[in-house]
Amino acid sequence: MVHAVIMAGGVGSRFWPVSRRSSPKQFLDIVGDDTMIQATVQRLSGLIPIENCHVVTNADYVDTTRKQLPALPEDNILAEPVGRNTAPCILYAALRLQLSDPDAIMVVLPADHRIGDVEAFQTVLKRGIEKAHEQGALVTIGIEPTYPATGYGYIQYDSVQHATEADSGAWFVKTFAEKPNEATAERFIDSGDFLWNSGMFIWRADSILSAIERHLPDVWDAFASSAKAMGTQSEVAAITRAYKSCPSISIDYGVMEHAEKVFVVPGNFDWNDVGDWKAVYDLSEKGRHGNAITGHAVVHDSGRCLVHAGEKLIALVGVHDLIVVDTADAVLICHRDASQQVKNVVDYLQAHQLDEYT
Repeated sequence: MVHAVIMAGGVGSRFWPVSRRSSPKQFLDIVGDDTMIQATVQRLSGLIPIENCHVVTNADYVDTTRKQLPALPEDNILAEPVGRNTAPCILYAALRLQLSDPDAIMVVLPADHRIGDVEAFQTVLKRGIEKAHEQGALVTIGIEPTYPATGYGYIQYDSVQHATEADSGAWFVKTFAEKPNEATAERFIDSGDFLWNSGMFIWRADSILSAIERHLPDVWDAFASSAKAMGTQSEVAAITRAYKSCPSISIDYGVMEHAEKVFVVPGNFDWNDVGDWKAVYDLSEKGRHGNAITGHAVVHDSGRCLVHAGEKLIALVGVHDLIVVDTADAVLICHRDASQQVKNVVDYLQAHQLDEYT
């Protein structure tokens, strides 16, 4: 069967001060009426039933996940004791899935993406699922780029391959590239064989388990002794030991960049990974002067600003290209192009033990 594994353990530090440890961005309605995790599950409707959806999240967010996804079986919420990036998260889910479904195919999705065309999205997933039936195949979803973005990683695919492979909709991956500078991004776009790396994956559970065992032996060894505890009363204790002894590493860097049978299915649906406040501005409805305003604000001689007002009235005079976010105990003011650096504020607060603000 096909299962969805939704990764929802992050803290969304680039969305401070709205996103906090107690309420990270995947549980907020930042870009719509529904929260981001609710929208992620809803766009799978008709393709993957709710009983086949699984959420991997931090142990602190289990109750929140239950409240926001009441139709999700409680046993389908996997609690991580600490965050260790995506490789341990995916390994945990794959081990658990193999208990009940040895032939399980995993559609692995972040909980905090915004996707506009659900029908086109599901069409791409179906192509990836078809390819993932092939033993050992690791499939990722690449987004056809619309501009030379510097905030995304890239995937280069082999544009010369057998017709049968091309007809399947999955192309062999030549290489992964980290976030480029602007000149490099422009070269990627001009070459015509690069896609944005979406961080979405499809594979058989046994295929990814074999790949992790081969390419990430430290991660594999940390979990090896926990496999027998899956589905028992000892699972929580075993997983806690595994995570504490496990290195923090992404599945991209640890596995996908080294595995042999890696394929990408291009997607041309409306997609945004909503990585920072600038992304929210880009997705928001704007007024005549390019301002996107939520809450009460007075804007004079100002343009291209994002205002996310709380209870206080926000007034902007003679400023441009700003992000202003107001909460009960903190206010963020930054240039739109510096929104990625908001994470540095959270790092500072943590380093100085100002936990009441994180």
